[in-house]
Amino acid sequence: MQITGAEIVIRCLQEEKVEHVFGYPGGAVLHLYDALFQQDQVKHILVRHEQAAVHAADAYSRSSQKVGVALVTSGPGATNAVTGIATAYMDSIPLVIISGQVPTAAIGLDAFQEVDTVGITRPCVKHNFLVKDVRDIADTIKKAFYLARTGRPGPVLVDIPKDITAQSAEFEYPKSVQMRSYNPIVKGHLGQIKKAAQLLLEAKRPMIYVGGGVILSDSAAKLTSLAKRLGFPVTQTLMGLGSFPASDAQNLGMLGMHGTYEANMAMQHCDVLLAVGARFDDRVIGNPAHFSQVPRKIVHIDIDPSSISKRVKVDVPIVGNVPDVLDELHKLLDEQDKAGAKTDPAVAEWWKTIAEWRARDCMSYKPNGAAIMPQSVIQALHQVTRGEAFVTSDVGQHQMWAAQYYKFDQPRRWINSGGLGTMGVGLPYAMGVSFAHPGATVACVTGEASIQMNIQELSTCKQFRLPIKVVNLNNRYLGMVRQWQEMFHGSRYSESYMDSLPDFVKLAEAYGHVGLRVERPEDLMPAMELAFSDKHKNDFVFLDVLTDQTANVFPMIAAGKGLSEMILAEDL
Repeated sequence: MQITGAEIVIRCLQEEKVEHVFGYPGGAVLHLYDALFQQDQVKHILVRHEQAAVHAADAYSRSSQKVGVALVTSGPGATNAVTGIATAYMDSIPLVIISGQVPTAAIGLDAFQEVDTVGITRPCVKHNFLVKDVRDIADTIKKAFYLARTGRPGPVLVDIPKDITAQSAEFEYPKSVQMRSYNPIVKGHLGQIKKAAQLLLEAKRPMIYVGGGVILSDSAAKLTSLAKRLGFPVTQTLMGLGSFPASDAQNLGMLGMHGTYEANMAMQHCDVLLAVGARFDDRVIGNPAHFSQVPRKIVHIDIDPSSISKRVKVDVPIVGNVPDVLDELHKLLDEQDKAGAKTDPAVAEWWKTIAEWRARDCMSYKPNGAAIMPQSVIQALHQVTRGEAFVTSDVGQHQMWAAQYYKFDQPRRWINSGGLGTMGVGLPYAMGVSFAHPGATVACVTGEASIQMNIQELSTCKQFRLPIKVVNLNNRYLGMVRQWQEMFHGSRYSESYMDSLPDFVKLAEAYGHVGLRVERPEDLMPAMELAFSDKHKNDFVFLDVLTDQTANVFPMIAAGKGLSEMILAEDL
């Protein structure tokens, strides 16, 4: 029996157990939408802009172990999706994006709504395909899902011309995939793992540095077990928050540009560093030359060989799947235990040094008269949700405050754009999480500038009755831009003031949601409790909190500076 190419695409999604597809229809994908309409296994989520479709699929994936799927039309549909694709690519998020294309015979002839989607997306996908034969659809989509979820994950795009979706062929979904040019290494080199175990046992000032790779590989429990077994201090990147419980005494907090004083100082002065699923990016270690001033031995575990020694030369590279390598490392340490080997007693002195750094209390902040401090908003959010919410954020000061003051004890609860730093992701991210986890508490921490970049998705939230709670830290500025202009550009606030803002309460109400405004510190906790109360359990609530306009994010490291060259609030 033969079916159309469009029906084959949908059957492939069914075979991959896809439950939700985020998308927006258009001429080149009408056959696909017709095939979607005629089945009920795959549910389509109609967004209001293709960028939001990819962001929602991205967060759907980040918050679960599933591959997110987006469907967009040709031309502007595909170009609108590029920001979402690049966002997922920078953070190694497994996605499959299906894009429509003009009919095969019209490709290259400047047809209506034609762009070279494969060419445009090539720099920001793990791989992409242009399907030219209806008989290749099933095999191509099988490869797309395999590529997206294996090795270092990432987005894969499948571009399908309209005539290919109309043609017919027999359907058979491949049971397995074989790609001669793609064979990611899973098992780490045992000899290298033995070297790592020996270094860890000999360390006097050890440090465990954890990145998003631990969360993406579902290795948080294994990493936590290893860290507890060793008794070493742990720090996480922005993308690694939740991989080790924030409430644990061994956790030094986030490191990097806006990391804690104790995490950055320990990272800079350790003698053995175990890096797991992290990539030593510029926001984490600052100036590589400064970082290299202190001699240390570095063990680096990563699934992607190109990430190892890319910015910092390491001593023991281990290419492999993080959970497999951690298992092997655990076994070797257990064997050393039986042989009588123990961690160096000098580690106890190292913890005393760390305690001195911690005593500076770098996360303290001072009230500013009657203004609501943004840090206190995040603390109130944490208190009301008991630290159990899924928290999405946009990008800017509010993102950093959320990372610093919402203590994540579990993985996949912190959903934000790390590598690309994409404003506008917060609301569609919250949508994706809500579909992946029906009934869960989902909070979107945003700012008055970021939220307006995808504000149209308030309509999608109304259509699907998503009970998201938006916490808008409204300081009437492009906050992070203003902070840098204040500190490094003579307080010349060039185009960073957000003038002519909407009334967010009325705007939320216009979309059929609940709007609340908070202007005084004493009203913050009651409003937060109301937003998350049983009364509004099934409502979308927009909490517009007017915060102190002068508040800055500290600690911070200026561009070109090193980890130990932090600026603290007390220094100003």
